Order: sequence, then structure tokens, then C-alpha cells
Amino acid sequence: MPPDVTQIKALPKVVLHDHLDGGLRPQTIIELAESAGHRLPATDPEALGRWFCDQANSGSLPVYLTTFDQTLAVMQTADNLARVAREAVIDLANDGVVHAELRFAPEQHTRGGLGMSQAVSAVLAGLSEGAQEATTAGQPITTGLILCAMRQANNAPAVAELALAKRQTGVVGFDLAGPEAGFRPSLFVDTLRRLRLASFPVTLHAGEADAAASVAEAIHLGGAIRVGHGVRLIDDIGDPLDPTAAQLGPLAHWVRDQAIALEMCPTSNLQTGAAKSYAAHPITALHRLGFTVTINCDNRLVSGTSMSAEMSHLVEQAGWELPDLAQATLNAASAAFLHHDARQDLIDNLIVPRLTVLP
Repeated sequence: MPPDVTQIKALPKVVLHDHLDGGLRPQTIIELAESAGHRLPATDPEALGRWFCDQANSGSLPVYLTTFDQTLAVMQTADNLARVAREAVIDLANDGVVHAELRFAPEQHTRGGLGMSQAVSAVLAGLSEGAQEATTAGQPITTGLILCAMRQANNAPAVAELALAKRQTGVVGFDLAGPEAGFRPSLFVDTLRRLRLASFPVTLHAGEADAAASVAEAIHLGGAIRVGHGVRLIDDIGDPLDPTAAQLGPLAHWVRDQAIALEMCPTSNLQTGAAKSYAAHPITALHRLGFTVTINCDNRLVSGTSMSAEMSHLVEQAGWELPDLAQATLNAASAAFLHHDARQDLIDNLIVPRLTVLP
């Protein structure tokens, strides 16, 4: 029997792809907007949540991204950033997440006078506070912060240097975010080489709104050891729905052979047009073929989702069962931007014990 909602909620979860500015509580946005003098499209929490989802269901990544104008408007002070980060960790822990790597672009939080370093420090403080609060409440969770540089801006070198400066205080990785088309990793080779030579983890958005070639660039030019989304990798596989007949191209072979984790986000991919349905989403075919797929929620507010909801969609519409969900979670834990001992501790103490008690 497939797992039910209660079992899915009880599963330990690891999220590797969760944007801080895409996961605010509607009530928090309303409260912060009032103090900031920002006008929202709705001032009732339920109505505001629906507005985000309606905008997200456009089928276009650029339109999807415009929803962040509302959340970024209320994330321009240290106190607000810390609050949003703290609440994000608590909300994820309430959903069974035991390790969360959240990401944000510090360059987008300087309108109110904060420097990028101050913005990062505020978020790190909020993550720490949220983790302590959740753990005290009996929901242990560890966190890491990934810094994004916006592709369409010119701040990648500075963001990379900031990530390296903060690597001992909770920053665990670097990412390129924003519009993919026209802004492939080849434009950022010097910055990405700097990170590679510093032995710093990189995950890059690729293969969401651009072709499979963007995944190749992310890995081979960008040095990415994880790929954000990566749905277009399916284009390098002939007959992907039949594991016995599937023909993998060179890129697909490389990604599978090297166990490069794919940070897949089914709901947001449907909303941006990267996939047509949960049943047809490439995550299932790639999982059946042995790729290192992970399940992620991307933007919980904007997409109206959660880790439990993402798993439920795959169970109900794509035939996933408990062992499939468990494998995706173990994949994520093994690909987390943690040192080896910390990964093993996460698996041995926070994941495996909770998996063994499920039927």
C-alpha cells in the first residue's frame, strides 16, 4: 500500500533547494508590509497566499519570479530577515525536515541600507534561533545557508567572496539564480573557478528554463556538484520511460555515473512550464533509471507547497511508494553540503531511526 498522509508527514525529510524569499508566512508579510509602508495585493492571509499561487501558475519562469517583488519588499532590515529565517526553519521542522539548506541572494536585501554581509549575518542568526527553538520543541533540525548571485546582475564575484568569508559561520554553498536563458555559467567562469580552487561547494540552477546543455555547463564549466532542477536532462535520454530500453547520452551517463544530485522541485516546475504534470515529471523516470534525484519544495509560499505536499503528489499521481521517498531522502542527505562525518551523523541519528519505525 502507498504511504498515507500521516506516514508522509512522519517521514524524516531533507530539503536542499528552498528559497528563503519564496517561503514566508502570509501573516508575516502582512505585518512587515504594514510597518514598512508597502502596499500588498491582498491583506488577508488566505487571500494573499492564493494570490501568490495564482501568479505562480502562469507557465512562465519570468512571471513566476515577479512574485518575489512582494516578499523582497519586506526583507530589507536585519530584524525582518532574522524573523523570516527563524520562521522558515520552524515551519520546515514542523513538516518533518531534519536538515534544510536554504538559499537567498544577499544583493537583493540592501535597499534599506544593509550591506550584503549584514544581510547574511541576520539570516544566519535567524536560522540558528529557529533550529534551537525547533530542537527544544523535540523537532531537531540542522541548517545551512547557500548564497545566490543573480545571473542578470554583476555581483557574482562579491557574493562568492562573501560566501568564502562566511564559510565557517554557516554558509555552505554558492548558487547562480534568476533567469537562465542568456545567462549560462560560461559568463561566470572566473568566479566559479575561484570557488572551485577554494574547495567550496557549488550548486547551480540549470535545465529548468534552458536546455540540457545548460546542465553540462553547470557541471563542466561551473564545477557544480549538485544541479538545481535539471529537468531538461531528460532530453539526453532516449525512451526514458522504459528503464530496460532507455538510451542515455554522454551527459546523462556522466550525471548518473558521478551521482550528481538533482535538486528537483515538481510543483514549481509545473507552474513555470518545465513539466506538464506530476505524473509526467522527469523526476520519476530519472529515479527509476538510478539517478540521484532529491525532492524539494523550491518556494513554499509562492508554489503553495511543502515537502510533505511534494511527496504526496508523487505518491498519488506518479506511483511513488515509501522506499522511493526514503531513497530520495537518503540521496539528499548524502548530497548535503556537510562534511562527511556530519552527513553520516544526520543519516544515522536523524533519518534511519525514523525510517525503521514506519511500516
